[in-house]
Amino acid sequence: MCGIAGILSPINMTPPKADELRDRLIAMTHAMVHRGPDGHGTWISDNSRIGFGHRRLAIIDLSEEAAQPMSNGDNSIWITYNGEIYNHAQLRIDLKVKGYEFRTQHSDTETLVHGYHAWGLEGLVDRLDGMFAFAIWDSKLNKLLLARDRVGIKPLYFTQIGGQFRFASEIKAILTDPLITREIDNCALNHYLSFMITPAPLTLFKGIYKLPASHILEVDSAGRACAKRYWDAAPTGHTRPKIIDHSKTYAAGIRDHLASAIEKRMMSDVPIGVFLSGGIDSSVNVSLMREVSKQPIETFTVGFSDYEHLNELNYARLVAKEFKTNHHEVLINSEDMQGYLEDLVHHQDEPIADWVCVPLYFVSKLARDNGIKVVQVGEGSDEQFCGYDSWMTYLKFYRNLWNPYCANVPQYLRTIIGKIAIKYAPTGRDAFAQGLEALLRAGQNQELFWSGANAFWNVHKHRILEDFGSPGEYSELADMGFNVNGLASSDSGDVAKGYLEALDKDCPDSDMLTRMIYAEFRLRLPELLLMRVDKVTMSQSIEGRVPFLDQALVEYTMNIPQSAKLGSANIKKHVLKEAVQGLIPNQIIHRPKMGFSAPVADWLCSDFGAETEKTIMRSTLVSDGPLNGEYISRLFQEHRSKHSDHALHIWTLHNLINWHDHWIS
Repeated sequence: MCGIAGILSPINMTPPKADELRDRLIAMTHAMVHRGPDGHGTWISDNSRIGFGHRRLAIIDLSEEAAQPMSNGDNSIWITYNGEIYNHAQLRIDLKVKGYEFRTQHSDTETLVHGYHAWGLEGLVDRLDGMFAFAIWDSKLNKLLLARDRVGIKPLYFTQIGGQFRFASEIKAILTDPLITREIDNCALNHYLSFMITPAPLTLFKGIYKLPASHILEVDSAGRACAKRYWDAAPTGHTRPKIIDHSKTYAAGIRDHLASAIEKRMMSDVPIGVFLSGGIDSSVNVSLMREVSKQPIETFTVGFSDYEHLNELNYARLVAKEFKTNHHEVLINSEDMQGYLEDLVHHQDEPIADWVCVPLYFVSKLARDNGIKVVQVGEGSDEQFCGYDSWMTYLKFYRNLWNPYCANVPQYLRTIIGKIAIKYAPTGRDAFAQGLEALLRAGQNQELFWSGANAFWNVHKHRILEDFGSPGEYSELADMGFNVNGLASSDSGDVAKGYLEALDKDCPDSDMLTRMIYAEFRLRLPELLLMRVDKVTMSQSIEGRVPFLDQALVEYTMNIPQSAKLGSANIKKHVLKEAVQGLIPNQIIHRPKMGFSAPVADWLCSDFGAETEKTIMRSTLVSDGPLNGEYISRLFQEHRSKHSDHALHIWTLHNLINWHDHWIS
């Protein structure tokens, strides 16, 4: 796992001198030294029009021969790459049969170089099983080619400024160039308040973009960019058994795919561990890892010393004892959280308003302090198998209220009712506010489910945003070929609607749960859940691997209908629980779900809350707009008095303001 960077000067401008370009690349990679403390390198073309930088976290093939940037035999192809390719050994065999010679012992980077030469970019990514973000320079075609993995495990950012095209694993690397202006994108800010992150390809920095998951981007010598989506999580129907034995047939398939996914992610030349919460997902990781490991598994758990009711330590200890792991724990409190916030803002680049980042940092540090460089994590399971209480509420609401309402009430009347509803919405997120928001969404002919991460609803944003109606302008992205449906809208509901319109076009018969899962693969999974894993673990020079998001497993589960996933009794994770019977203790399978969280609501009632209010209220985003300070002050008052739990809203604002203070103002 590494950090990559590059600069391309088009043919219509004078390229920088080689030394100047090298200095810029070194500055970019130095900003990401945490992503690769084991080595660094640069490569510059003979005419200085293109240059690559690399920071190395050595995981596979630790030799110097595997260092990057790397070229093919005749130096016509160069690559800088971040990720792991789990099937690189088989691809190497296939390429050797074609006559390709390898100078490294088992570097997956060299497999990418020769694989591109043999199959082209689309042929290469189609064959890759793994997580990746890479850039290739093809001197014969005079093209720069970028790619991000299917589900978006690894990030990749880019911008065009002064005629030059720049890319990097992190925004802070791009910002090392003083020519880059630091300006907030107000439309992206609007979407951030809804989704707790910005939907790709947007970032909160105006003019700086992120390559969406499962996309490739080609940039020619004139600087013209062309994007293409090469994979989609939409159901295909190809993996459904001919005889649907409800959950049992699917359970067997899930178990086989999951075992394969975890085994292939044991590929490593350095120590490997697992984050263990004591829930189903992490416990299954431990169980299946133990089956293929010759050494005891290293497990890591985090808890809270000041709010022990949130801890899952006893469940984690039960699993650790069952599978005889080398178990490690760390306890944190409010002071630890506050001491970390400045680093959190720096390493996130743009705000990820998920307080899970706090305990995730401390458990990552615990792993690194114990010599671990690779960990397996459980992200993606709850999304594929419906592991959230809120999702069950959505499904019940769809069935009992939403569908009958939309079917029997004319659109014009729903629109009128929606406009009335927005006038009476409270500040909180209680059932009454949820009902009003649902009426508003129905009135605007939007989706009910936007995302599993939805902080400010429209009934709130009409009050907190002074220029709520301001749209964005992304013709530049559209010209590149990116799908920008809904992104330029001042209504974040149009973003979710755009995702599901694409699904409904290709898969019109998808059930409601499948539509919800698909929406998560387009937004929350890559840009929030996986981004937080990447940014936080890599801040501690640790590689996070996500077996539940293995391509084969995802393609299998996306074709399992809602009825089989939930069973006849409508139980969360029903089919997964069937699949893991006998792998982990029944006490873990049937325990109440707590979720990986943090006591932010309680912390905000302490001195931390008072300091947070001061920080937010003195921000220029409040004094000069677009945020409504009077409304924000009311949120703090109601939260302190315990009139309403506004922790999610306040934390979302807190992350935004700290980001703005750190990177913009």
